[in-house]
Amino acid sequence: MNPRKMQALRRDDGFTLLELLVVLAILGLLAAIVAPQVLKYLGSSRTQTAKVQIENISAALDHFDLDTGRYPTQDEGLDALVHMPPNVANWNGPYLQKASALNDPWSRKYVYRVPGRHDDDFDVFSYGSDGVEGGTGDARDVGNW
Repeated sequence: MNPRKMQALRRDDGFTLLELLVVLAILGLLAAIVAPQVLKYLGSSRTQTAKVQIENISAALDHFDLDTGRYPTQDEGLDALVHMPPNVANWNGPYLQKASALNDPWSRKYVYRVPGRHDDDFDVFSYGSDGVEGGTGDARDVGNW
């Protein structure tokens, strides 16, 4: 091989620093555009999960009412769906298999209020991602109303 061809081959063996920087800049731009969208979907999926879990808890509360003739008291709380409260006749539970089903997607206990403010019988709700009443978007309250 002649020396010029060898030199040309050596120059074409890899990427230049400029080419690598351009690729990294493009990847950074893509990440900046895609990451907020992914985080938005993550937040909305937690809210949707909370809605489904609240529907399950509400159904379990209705089943508790059918068996015992009443909803759990405020003192008994949602724990009455998993563990038999004292002095409750006809309890035929557990109405939920795991106590972890009583936690919202943000790892906080669902709030149970009887009688309810939004529903005559009871309210089951989560304060959302921020853990305080009210809010918008991902931080809004999610309940059975």
